[in-house]
Amino acid sequence: MPLPEQTSRDRQRNMLRDPARKYRPFPQVELPDRQWPARTIAAPPRWLSTDLRDGNQAIVDPMDAVKKNRFFDLLVEIGVKEIEVGFPSAGQTEFDFIAGLVRSDRVPDNVIVQVLTQSREDLIRTSFESLSGARAAIVHLYNAVSPAWRDIVFRMSQDEVRQIAVAGAKVMRDEAGKRLDTEWHFQYSPETFSTAELDFSISVCEAVMDVLAPTPEHPIILNLPATVEAATPNIYADQIEYFCRNLPDRESAVISLHTHNDRGTGVAAAELGLMAGADRVEGCLFGNGERTGNCCLVTMALNLYTQGVDPGLDFSDIDRVIETVEYCNELPVHQRHPYGGELVYTAFSGSHQDAIKKGFEAHHAQNDEQWRVPYLPIDPADLGRNYEAVIRVNSQSGKGGFAWVLEQDQGLKLPKKLQADFSKHVQRMADELGRELGAADIWDAFRAAYHVQNADKHFRLVDYEESRAADGTRIFAGTIAVRGEEQSVSGRGNGLISSVLTTIEDSFGLELQIRDYTEHALGSGRDARAAAYLECETPDGETIWGVGIDEDVATASVRAVLSAANTAVARTPA
Repeated sequence: MPLPEQTSRDRQRNMLRDPARKYRPFPQVELPDRQWPARTIAAPPRWLSTDLRDGNQAIVDPMDAVKKNRFFDLLVEIGVKEIEVGFPSAGQTEFDFIAGLVRSDRVPDNVIVQVLTQSREDLIRTSFESLSGARAAIVHLYNAVSPAWRDIVFRMSQDEVRQIAVAGAKVMRDEAGKRLDTEWHFQYSPETFSTAELDFSISVCEAVMDVLAPTPEHPIILNLPATVEAATPNIYADQIEYFCRNLPDRESAVISLHTHNDRGTGVAAAELGLMAGADRVEGCLFGNGERTGNCCLVTMALNLYTQGVDPGLDFSDIDRVIETVEYCNELPVHQRHPYGGELVYTAFSGSHQDAIKKGFEAHHAQNDEQWRVPYLPIDPADLGRNYEAVIRVNSQSGKGGFAWVLEQDQGLKLPKKLQADFSKHVQRMADELGRELGAADIWDAFRAAYHVQNADKHFRLVDYEESRAADGTRIFAGTIAVRGEEQSVSGRGNGLISSVLTTIEDSFGLELQIRDYTEHALGSGRDARAAAYLECETPDGETIWGVGIDEDVATASVRAVLSAANTAVARTPA
């Protein structure tokens, strides 16, 4: 067996040192006065989902009727108004699903279904038969027009390829004429448009329009697919703008886009295509489709949303959308998929966590309607996600990360210096465990570090009373369990905290000086509790922190003193 290094070198030899010998750069479109770069998308396109057709063709095990119906219901629920429901001539299963969908009256009045057919008379007739009884429907006709398909696949001239489209359009026209109870709409795709000559694509579409006679009131849909993505998105935009400028009777056509993702820029190509004059976008939820997939409707719609444009599609519960898509396609949505991935709103990096935490704090403090939280292009709450999962902790995280988790999980708002002190405990745990730390891990580490709500500690408060002496000083008198043995103790000071510190020093010889004290409420209303944080200094200059939590703020401060005392004892050599 060859060594891994040898295998790697052998594989490298398969890539050409001079790829220009085999591949050519895609030609530019001659469009010196192009207008699309200066435009913005100010309104959503018409959306067409191809999940039940193109998406279904691209999965290992095509969806059965149960899954197709569930997917159809999801698309209707999120607001898709045009749905390509299948390829009825592909087989009896496809035909029966489409016919059943139509005849069971499951298509809402504001939704129109679409079917796809090649430009063959028998297939077109079958497609119309599957839609018998529909209130309205779109029949989508296509044939490939690019040189590679003409020369290699069909071995036909341009005139012969154009005639295929014209013949199919005539059959569509005639079949629609036999079924006047349905409101028919026609769609034509010069398949492989993105790799075809632009003027030839226009001439084929013009010939189809001559047959079907569209009007501005009843336009034809001309779908211009990047069947195989072969160039950068700006070239596709140039192609769309050139087509829109030069198509005769442009006002009688809806220009639709169907981008694939072979170069990884299917969404970008569709966005630039809209800027170039298109009206409609075809794609699949989460980009499922042949090879590397289609334009992702979720990504494109939410891209618009983050620019202040209502996309007309509702992803308020994106996790349920993902659940349905994964069930029907038997394909996982990647953890890093834009907007929907499990980890896309999650920060592990310490600097990212700190920026996000500060962004949320500023957003809530200022009550600002404008979303301006670093690293988050969209508010996860808009998509039904909660904030608890935004910041997660592992060995790469900083103090802002676990502080956020404690605040979200326990309501604790740690002072900055306490965050720094606790970070050492979290880092040690993350390194030892070698995995992500959950909220329970962090809370357990916090309780252990500061002896909070932890039975295994040196000092434990049993009971106490506070009173005021004649000279105005405060007197602390209480019972403290020391290693389980209860002792009655007392002391006095200028306030409650100082009287407890005096008690600890007088009774147990433990001297602590206060540096800082903070407190805050945990929750609100009658059930609110209090958290107290005490920064102390030992005689040798070491910083000791104490944390107390109780329903009563005074008792929380007493517990904070005992917390610091427990830490001091734990650090004292045996």
